[in-house]
Amino acid sequence: MDITKVTLRPVAMNKVCAIASIVIDDVFVIHDLRVVNGDKGLFVAMPSRKLPNGEFRDICHPINTDARNMIQAAVLAEFDAEGGLDAFHEAAELEA
Repeated sequence: MDITKVTLRPVAMNKVCAIASIVIDDVFVIHDLRVVNGDKGLFVAMPSRKLPNGEFRDICHPINTDARNMIQAAVLAEFDAEGGLDAFHEAAELEA
């Protein structure tokens, strides 16, 4: 599996600083991954939906740790290449 494209857009939603889309092998896209600035640093959260009982469930997710690490590394590498936290916080403030 190769992540062939990562696109990001800045947002200001609690600890979420960007929304990402990834393309896998130039044939499959996943939208609405979230770049989150958590207590232990940045991480990538999978797209999810809210259930009637108030819980959230991932819509899609990697089956194993290697795949999760590959997705996270690709998204965070692009996040850093585009300026990191400072750049995305600034861009989100301009859009607000």
